[in-house]
Amino acid sequence: MTSETYRNPVLDADWSDPDVVRVGDDFYLTASSFGRVPGLPLLHSRDLVNWTLVGHALERLEPAEEFAVPRHDCGVWAPSLRYHDERFWIFWGDPDQGIFQINAPQIRGPWTRPHLLKAGKGLIDPCPLWDEETGEAYLVHAWAKSRSGVKNRLTGHRMRPDGTGLLDEGKVIVDGDRIPGWFTLEGPKLHRHDGWFWILAPAGGVETGWQGAFRSRGFFGPYEERIVLEQKNTDVNGPHQGAWVRTPSGEDWFLHFQQRGAYGRVVHLQPMRWGPGGTSRSSEAESGGGWPVLGDDGAPVAEHRRPDLPPQPPAAPATDDDFPGGRYGRQWQWTANPGDGWATQHSGDGLRLTCVRSADAHDLRKLPNLLTQRLPGVPSAVEVELRLHSEEPGARAGLAVLGDAFGWIGLQRGTDGTVHLVHRFAEGVAERERDAAHPRLAPEGRVRLRIEIGAGARCRFFYDLGDGPCPSGPVFAATPWRWVGALLGLFALAPVGPGHAGAATFTHFRITNL
Repeated sequence: MTSETYRNPVLDADWSDPDVVRVGDDFYLTASSFGRVPGLPLLHSRDLVNWTLVGHALERLEPAEEFAVPRHDCGVWAPSLRYHDERFWIFWGDPDQGIFQINAPQIRGPWTRPHLLKAGKGLIDPCPLWDEETGEAYLVHAWAKSRSGVKNRLTGHRMRPDGTGLLDEGKVIVDGDRIPGWFTLEGPKLHRHDGWFWILAPAGGVETGWQGAFRSRGFFGPYEERIVLEQKNTDVNGPHQGAWVRTPSGEDWFLHFQQRGAYGRVVHLQPMRWGPGGTSRSSEAESGGGWPVLGDDGAPVAEHRRPDLPPQPPAAPATDDDFPGGRYGRQWQWTANPGDGWATQHSGDGLRLTCVRSADAHDLRKLPNLLTQRLPGVPSAVEVELRLHSEEPGARAGLAVLGDAFGWIGLQRGTDGTVHLVHRFAEGVAERERDAAHPRLAPEGRVRLRIEIGAGARCRFFYDLGDGPCPSGPVFAATPWRWVGALLGLFALAPVGPGHAGAATFTHFRITNL
């Protein structure tokens, strides 16, 4: 890679289902956040290569009582980000509730409270379009078979221009069952270009699919289609679902994801041009003008010339944190709507987590009070210092790798008042954790913890009680959730009982490349 080129992925972590919009010289990206809080991350870039996290658009998930416990694969699915009428708009589907919309005058807010635009089960992946020529507005969405019994089709509506309601009952405008070889058509992004309505939508499943393009002279169809991006002879499986964006100089680019197991859905940047390319799946597809050509004639690029944009210093979403004043950075999310007093602010540095009492202390997957961030997509070392202040027997705190299987290392107060270094794990089918190594005394109640994440998200755990780092237990292979990559997490817990159970303090959280 040279200063004139970039390498994919440009976001090497789980920024699932990305959508991007340009406003002036700035590009903004949002992504699925599922059941984590705050939701709808907001990223900023000026060159489409270097991105920083500037906030979140959704403070809490609603209804609040339903998201008081983890619902890892529910919540916010596949949002669309648009700019219209001097406001930012985000539409998303909650597969159990329907299609929501929020908007704000600035990317950092204040964002409106979620407005339910269309109620129903299995309504996912919505995208609006405001037609600047006619003043009309439209909405397209896909379907989740797990909730509705329907998939592989796109439904279109006319929408109120103020985004508050729909003007018809909706019509299937693309039926994937009628296209030979197509299945799991979803994730539509709606555009108006060169006199056509365009829908850029993936099909074929997140791990094995392709990116399709559809066009019609009228919004309700009929649409003709082409495949415009697929794996071909590259190692980028299932390249699809993302955002077309145009730079001020008129260059076109496409950002999409690649499913990478425990790492989740990492984001790639593809060059885009207009021409006769793509793979025709329709006898009508040869008619009319150009089609989008993504990547290297329809194959993902690993390295490419940078967009024609002013040079920017290297940047990436933050990971490290010293927790000044007890505050945690934007990169952290809870696994459910947070409760009062889980993290307390104070005059020094360090994250002070309350040892929340729980009957589910044996299974981190069930706990809402885990503070998490994304697993890095490159070999990395994760380190944090921990001190357990709680005197409560059974109180514990630690550093975790969390998926449908999990492993953690940390400290636990014994019934005799001593503190032990413990290392525990649970397989995906296990209902409770068990020891991954023999407990050992931690006489000062403090430890430096380390997880080394190697190829294939294989994790080695280490501890340092003051005599240097020591390995603990066997290698643990991180696993994803359904739809969601593995997470790094910090937590503090205590058994069920009366009164306050004390706290734990985490300091100097660091992630470094190996």
